Amino acid sequence: MINQRQRPLLFAAVAIAAVWLLAWGGYTIVKNSRMTAEKLRAYAESVDLSRLSATERADAIKGLAAKLNALSLEERQKARMEGVWARWFAQMTEQEKGEFIEATMPAGFKQMLTAFEQLSEDKRRRAIGESLKRLKEVRNNFGETGQPPPGMETNRPPVLTPELEEQVRKIGLKTFYSESSAQTKAELAPILEELQRVMQSGVLTRGGPR
Repeated sequence: MINQRQRPLLFAAVAIAAVWLLAWGGYTIVKNSRMTAEKLRAYAESVDLSRLSATERADAIKGLAAKLNALSLEERQKARMEGVWARWFAQMTEQEKGEFIEATMPAGFKQMLTAFEQLSEDKRRRAIGESLKRLKEVRNNFGETGQPPPGMETNRPPVLTPELEEQVRKIGLKTFYSESSAQTKAELAPILEELQRVMQSGVLTRGGPR
C-alpha cells in the first residue's frame, strides 16, 4: 500500500510519463505528416494526367504543387535530382507549365530578382557563381550517396548550360526570366532558389563594397 510520503512521488512519475507520451505522440504525428520526396514520388506515380478530365487535371496539378511547396529545401532538391515530377511536366500544356512554375517558386523570389538586378555586376557574378557552386555540390553529394531511380540519367547535364548562363549575365536575370519559356523557367528554378539563399545568407555583403 502506498503511504503518504510516496504518493507525491507516484503522482510526479505518472505526470512525467504522461508528458513524455504526449510529446512522443506529437513527434510521431508530425514525422508521419511531413512531406518527403518519397511521398511526392508516390503521389506523382499514382496519377496519370492523360486519363483525367480538365477539372481533375487542374486539381491534380495544384495538388502536386502544394506537395512540392511543403517539402524542405533538402527534400525539394532531392525530388528535383530524382526527376520526381519530370513525367508530369512533360505532359503539361504550356499554360499548365507556366502556372505550375509560378505556383512552386519560393516566396519572395520576385523581390529577390529585383534586388539582384540592383547589385553591381561584380556581385551579380559572385552570386550566380556561388549559387552554381552550391548546386553542383548538392548534385555531386547526391550522386555519391543516393541511388537514382530506374530511368534516371546518371550523366546529368550542367546545372546551368553555358549558353543560359551567358544570357543571364548579358540580359539580366529578371528580364531573361520574364521573357523565357516555361521550360527555361523550369531549368532556372533551382538556380533561383539557391540564388535566394545566397543573397539572404549575407555572403555578398562581405568582401568589398556594393
